[in-house]
Amino acid sequence: MPRYARSEREALADLMLERGPDAPTVNEGWTTRDLAAHLVLRERRPDAAGGILLSPLRGYAERVRLRIAARPWAALVGQVRRPPVWSPLSNPLTDELANTLEFFIHHEDVRRARPGWQPRDLPSDLQGRLWQRVALLARAALRRYPADLLVQALGYGELAVGRGGDRLRLVGCPGELALFLSGRQRVARVQVDGPPAAAERLRAARLGL
Repeated sequence: MPRYARSEREALADLMLERGPDAPTVNEGWTTRDLAAHLVLRERRPDAAGGILLSPLRGYAERVRLRIAARPWAALVGQVRRPPVWSPLSNPLTDELANTLEFFIHHEDVRRARPGWQPRDLPSDLQGRLWQRVALLARAALRRYPADLLVQALGYGELAVGRGGDRLRLVGCPGELALFLSGRQRVARVQVDGPPAAAERLRAARLGL
């Protein structure tokens, strides 16, 4: 079985080394160094990783992340490339489940930060795995969204989310939907059908977890 979490991690580490520590990413205000430090904190600092999602811990997590970011660039990327086997997120039992979507998105964060990028031709097996995660992401990110939203990954599945209102349809391949629903709408190649004002609100909404 292909290990896509591993291959996306390796590709991201290679691209980070190629572009250097000060290259832009899709995450506004973050360089590749910031992104690398985030990934190291997530896997190696369970005492601070909760701050990624929990606002009361955010200040502490950010202080830890900045200390991690000060490490030499090659060593920092090496820690991204070689995660600890003891981590709840990167051990052999959890790696594919916890990291396939995470590293696909962050790989694209670096790829799509420069003009001239093109979507990759992803294997159908990877698209299928991404759709499984995207379905969970859509339910979490859009369960309270003020619209009736149909999310369609043609050839992989569809689901209905939202709490009512304008009818919208969001269509794309699973990888592009993953980027859109994680808050990267401006670089996601998807189709949004519905009333123009409602479609524009969705494209500008703060999505993600």
